[in-house]
Amino acid sequence: MGKRYPNPRKVKIHRNYTVEEAAELLGAHKNTVRQWIKRGLPVIDDRRPMLILGSDLADFLQSLRTKNKKSCKPGEMYCLRCRIPKSPAFNEAEYRPKTESLGNLFGLCPDCGAGMYRSINPTKLERIRGKLEITFPEGVRRIVDCKHPPVNSDFRQGT
Repeated sequence: MGKRYPNPRKVKIHRNYTVEEAAELLGAHKNTVRQWIKRGLPVIDDRRPMLILGSDLADFLQSLRTKNKKSCKPGEMYCLRCRIPKSPAFNEAEYRPKTESLGNLFGLCPDCGAGMYRSINPTKLERIRGKLEITFPEGVRRIVDCKHPPVNSDFRQGT
């Protein structure tokens, strides 16, 4: 599984944290916070205990999150196994609505065959489409929607 960086909104920006306090707040190990310091997280001074400004910690965590973020271009979806956006196999995708204003595009990765996904607003579908051929599966027919239900059903019209 890939790296998951802690939520920078947990950090109070007007507070100072020791390495141990920052680790406990973010649910990380204290050695992880020390590695962040080696990678560029600023500290107040070099004396012990090392103190970290809350605003610096929040900015550092936000930069870690945005550094690895990869946005999808039109016609691309995100492959969960390869961890990069690319065009799905055969440029085909299927749209499945979740709510009135949100749905998912599903496709297959051309390299590894894993599922590819992209959450979209159906009103922005044409902007995101690119070269994709998008199918809209029909809902399953229900027995009550049939004019002539099968003989083995208990459904009677008019009751």
